Amino acid sequence: MFKRRKAIKKKTAYDEKYLWPIFSLFIRFRDTDKDGYGKCFTCSLRKHWSEADAGHGIGRQHKSVKYHEKNVHLQDKRCNGFEAGARDVYADEVDKKYGPNTWDYLTVQSKQVDKKTKFEFDVLTNHYVQEVIRLGKEKGIDATQLVAVKRWLNRKEK
Repeated sequence: MFKRRKAIKKKTAYDEKYLWPIFSLFIRFRDTDKDGYGKCFTCSLRKHWSEADAGHGIGRQHKSVKYHEKNVHLQDKRCNGFEAGARDVYADEVDKKYGPNTWDYLTVQSKQVDKKTKFEFDVLTNHYVQEVIRLGKEKGIDATQLVAVKRWLNRKEK
């Protein structure tokens, strides 16, 4: 008789476990005022950082622009989820904010192959943890108590 193998649980990718939650906090802190409120990038609805998403103009599956600061902005959950990022409006807003052809540049960048190493993810995560802590101080938030930051600061090296 054959023995049944135990199902292997799919582990969360390293960047999804550490970098993405920190980067998401950074984006939402960056795009809010001192009271923690910001406007949705696509519809201008005012939301508190804790009730908003870090929405991508070009989807997260395009790894080369997943952590590009010009591709990710505060969005309300409706625009980011139900409206699929409101991509047409998003593209116009990117060009308005950063200059003509920025969206075209991001689109070209999204086609590039990008395979970061664990070391590169660690460097990026360290950078954004420091930014989140800095922005948290400006907004009166103890960022070291946020789950994503605590997870990174308390991780065990493997």
